[in-house]
This record gives sequence, C-alpha cells and structure tokens, in this order.
Amino acid sequence: MSNTSAPAMHDKLTNMELLTLDNPVFCCYLFWATVLVVKMLLMSLLTALQRFRYKVFPNEEDLFFKNIEVQFDDPHVERVRRAHRNDMENILPYFIMALIYVCTNPNPLVACNLFRVAAIARIVHTLVYALYPVPQPSRILAFATMLLITFYMAAVVALRTLRFI
Repeated sequence: MSNTSAPAMHDKLTNMELLTLDNPVFCCYLFWATVLVVKMLLMSLLTALQRFRYKVFPNEEDLFFKNIEVQFDDPHVERVRRAHRNDMENILPYFIMALIYVCTNPNPLVACNLFRVAAIARIVHTLVYALYPVPQPSRILAFATMLLITFYMAAVVALRTLRFI
C-alpha cells in the first residue's frame, strides 16, 4: 500500500471512480447530504410538535383534543412550515447541482469546504428562522450562503462543459 496523498489520489481518479466511496469528494458530499436530509426530516417532526404544542390541526380526523376546531393559520406552525418549504426549494436543487459538481472532479479541499459551509448555512437558517427567530440579516445571510455556493458550482460545471455544446 502506497502513501498516496489526497491531492495525488485526486489526480488519479477516473470517470468511473468519481461516484464511488474511493472518491473523498463524493464521500464528503454523501455525508453532508445525509446531514441535510436528516435536518429536513426533523422539520416534519418539528411541524408535528408545533401542532400538538399549540393544538392546531388542519383536518377533522386529526383533532385529538376536545373543544378545538380545524385551523390553518397558527403563526408558530406556519413559521416552521415556511422554513421546511424553504429547505425543499433550496436544498433539493443544491443536491442535484452538488452531485453534478462532484462529476467535474473538483479540488477536494475546495469541494469539501463548500459542502460543509452549505450544510451549516442551512442549519443556521433553520435555527434563526424556525427555532429561535432572529432579526434580519441573519436569515438572508444563511440563505444567500448556500445559494451562492450552488451558483458557484453551477458556474464551474458550465465552464467545464461549455466546450461540449
């Protein structure tokens, strides 16, 4: 077994190895994508928790408590739902773009740091929006961080593939 450094291994990856566990960039992507998926799943649980906490249910069959009515506009529940929807609108396109970016065989240090920062930005976004509301510009900074990373990845992919169109 040779003592191949990460950058040297990065240079030796073939196209078939880019989406395998032999590629540290792909492994980093998988880890941080998993963190974001778990975060999004927890948003569903947080919505349910808010519904029970404030006794706000959108369907007749969900009314577990006596003397309450169907309700759609509780601000606590809706805040969590908006944060969850924002995740779906931003994280899902990021997943696709980041995976395509992995296929360009990017520099491992740059790519892994982009994945880390993007995931942490979305976690911060949820904290300052759904859990502990903080005045702007906290939320827009967290939102813009992942958005800019996604655009950066898109630009890299576009520039590396432009010659093929």
